[in-house]
Amino acid sequence: MTDIQNFPAFLLATLALCAMPGPDFVYILGRSMAQGRRAGVVSALGVSAGATGHMLAAALGLSAFLAASAGAFLVLKYVGAAYLIYLGVQSFRTAGGRPEAVAQRPSPAPRRDRQLFLQGVLTDLLNPKVALFFLAFLPQFIAPHAANKVGAFLLLGGIELAIGLAWDVLLALCAARIARRLWSGARFQRLASRALGGVLLGLGVALACEDR
Repeated sequence: MTDIQNFPAFLLATLALCAMPGPDFVYILGRSMAQGRRAGVVSALGVSAGATGHMLAAALGLSAFLAASAGAFLVLKYVGAAYLIYLGVQSFRTAGGRPEAVAQRPSPAPRRDRQLFLQGVLTDLLNPKVALFFLAFLPQFIAPHAANKVGAFLLLGGIELAIGLAWDVLLALCAARIARRLWSGARFQRLASRALGGVLLGLGVALACEDR
């Protein structure tokens, strides 16, 4: 731990950042409210896996290229925005179908889990802001004369990811429980799917319009 400085401040900052509603927060909240606890937890795991990819890329110096290249940043940003908009349209299409028909053709749980996990991974991995976050946030807590800066970066990143995953899973469980208590039935499922579609479309448009 000698390579790390201001560790208590790092923990407080990480907790504060987790509690702030951002794209991942809104995405997991929407999934949990619309599709239940299992979908929310699997989505949280996917988002965490995507963030892990960004953290490793930052540790290896790959994210520095993204930060330095305006073209690469824009390409990743627009691909990520297009993917979120695609997911939003798919959610609207699901809501537009007849609930009875959907209930008669349920997707197998393992296949659905894989889809939700992959969507969570891509939602986070295609957001270049996450890469810039790791580049800007973690080095502040690495001692200037650290003997192993990469090791310290990975340790801090792992702690941040673990705290973030715990928070996201708790969010998914609480959101799904609240939704189940307040609303139920096919009509709510359709409304929730439309709401999720609107959230995803909004996130996609917001990402496309964001500056660096």
